[in-house]
Amino acid sequence: QVQLVESGGGLVQPGGSLRLSCTAFGFTFSRAAIFWYRQTPGKERETVAAITSDGTNSNVVPSVEGRFSVSRDNGKNTVYLQMNSLRPEDTAVYYCADPGRGLWGQGTQVTVSS
Repeated sequence: QVQLVESGGGLVQPGGSLRLSCTAFGFTFSRAAIFWYRQTPGKERETVAAITSDGTNSNVVPSVEGRFSVSRDNGKNTVYLQMNSLRPEDTAVYYCADPGRGLWGQGTQVTVSS
C-alpha cells in the first residue's frame, strides 16, 4: 500500500524539542521531494519545510528558521523534522506529503504547552 506515516508528535514544554518522522511505504521514496506542513483549527495550512529527493537541498520557512531542520535517510525511507526551541505557536497537526503523487500522511499532533 502506498502511504506516508508520520510519528513522533506529542506534548512538550516551551523550549523543548521533538523529532517527527515521515516513513514511506509502497513507492520509490528516493525519487520524491517531501514537504512538511502544519495546520491548526481555523487557520490555513502552512508549509513548514521541504527537502529534495536526494537530500542535498532543503528549506524551512522564516517562522521556524534557526529552530527547525529537515533531513532524510533514503535507506530507511524516512524524512525527519527536527524541532527545537518549540513555542506555543508551533502547536498544530503536522503532515508530511509527496505533492508529486498527491500523497499525504495522516498527521501527528504537536502540542507545546506548560
